[in-house]
Amino acid sequence: MCLGYALTVHRFAAFPLRTAGAWPSGRPIVAFVASIFFVAVLAAQAQESIEPDILPSLAEPPASSVEPPPFTSAEALPAVPESLPSAPVEPLPSPAASLPSSEEAFPASRQSLSSSMNYTGGYTTVVPAPVATGPNGVFPGGEPIESGEPRRIYYKFGLTVRGVWDDNIYLTHTNKVSDYYFAIEPWITIGVGDIEGRNKSYLRLDYMPSGILYVDHSDQNAFDQVIHLEGGYSSGRWTFTLAEDIALLESANFNSFFDTTGLWANTDAGGRTRVNIFNTRARADYQLTGKVFLQGEFDSSIYFYPDHISDYMISTGLYVYYSWLPKVSVGIGGTFGYDWVDDPTANQTFEQVNARLNYEVTSKFFLYASAGVEFRQFDGNRGTYTSPVFEVGSIYTPFSGTTITFAAGRRIYNSGYLANQDFGGTYVMGRFQQRLFRRFYFGLGAGYENSDYIATDRDVSATRNDDYWFVEPSLDVLITRWLSAGVYYLHREDISNNNDSFSFDDNQVGVRATVRF
Repeated sequence: MCLGYALTVHRFAAFPLRTAGAWPSGRPIVAFVASIFFVAVLAAQAQESIEPDILPSLAEPPASSVEPPPFTSAEALPAVPESLPSAPVEPLPSPAASLPSSEEAFPASRQSLSSSMNYTGGYTTVVPAPVATGPNGVFPGGEPIESGEPRRIYYKFGLTVRGVWDDNIYLTHTNKVSDYYFAIEPWITIGVGDIEGRNKSYLRLDYMPSGILYVDHSDQNAFDQVIHLEGGYSSGRWTFTLAEDIALLESANFNSFFDTTGLWANTDAGGRTRVNIFNTRARADYQLTGKVFLQGEFDSSIYFYPDHISDYMISTGLYVYYSWLPKVSVGIGGTFGYDWVDDPTANQTFEQVNARLNYEVTSKFFLYASAGVEFRQFDGNRGTYTSPVFEVGSIYTPFSGTTITFAAGRRIYNSGYLANQDFGGTYVMGRFQQRLFRRFYFGLGAGYENSDYIATDRDVSATRNDDYWFVEPSLDVLITRWLSAGVYYLHREDISNNNDSFSFDDNQVGVRATVRF
């Protein structure tokens, strides 16, 4: 299961909406309704409780994001904007606030597009929009850093608390069990140097633990952690970057710094599972001319399942990029890797040939694509498996306060639950965010993934095929500069063709509040 730069558990489920089961009675439902009523009261009072001086000046440019897309030309290209953590909380601009310049919104970076990483993101001038990332990619890093001045120490920290009703806490096909849970999710970002533009030396650490506490099923309580450490150094024609991502997961609801509601479930496992993920990513860029540069890549990933099939992958690659037009750059190259998998699954070697494109259509629309073919060999008695691999993503901000993001892709993973089997995951994901009445933010995310299993041994029959869907509407309100609250609904469903033990459908309704400093 190659993840690349980011981390997450990678299997997933479907969104034909079904009616949730009957709501439980008793004290928990009273507390839940009371919490929703409390959020509604806060929202109603928001207009009167916020002092005018909380709003920024009309001339104040929006804070740019810290997750840059690849460098692809001598001219600055867009940075990947941050996604919505749990709820919005940045200074609210006037509807007439001007859009940032291309350089302000998209700081330059020499980091090249990787076929193993999703760069798609979206933002508004106030609240980072939810990211449209696929199941194999999680955007590392926490909050945007508002200043890009080098050699300074930056820090941000905050806390999100969620109250959630879940109608299928075990993610089973039959005998579903419902419960309420509370999620406590603090986060901190510490950085030094040019952590925004990444054009000079920098170092950044992001850390988020998540405690899940169930009301009636305390045996399902979980403590998850996500850690991201990144550093870079630039000297003349050379640029080096190194990143380490760690995810220590005990539950099925915590995926990343930005998506803590669990959009992409681990459908390979077909339920709640423990997994520890470690990913290392190194890049070395060398500028040959004003229009051509080389990039060497190294990636390493470990998926450790304590009670199932773990794997360890390393890969290296070399790519050549050419600035074809001022806002268009193309690249081509290859990747070679080796995959060690626990017995009885065979170890595997793979090679990829990829072509890459980055296109800044306008300051409001950015498009990237990576497409190629993978040849995978197995240390067993079956022949080479040939498969397409690709990633496509776009960011579109047609108006102030409106963001649309899109991502699609296909990768090959090792199964952690079925011996002598891999699977190809093909996904598509979209997010939409709209600011309403200056203080409210409506969001809608939806995604689909197909997991098609393949045998790593010719004596094994691999017939499993899963279709996963999810949909998540949400509404958040900015109460003060440092406090926000919101509600959301999540439906996710996995339909597996040959084993009901892997199928499930799940409904969640949650309220959340975030404080940020």
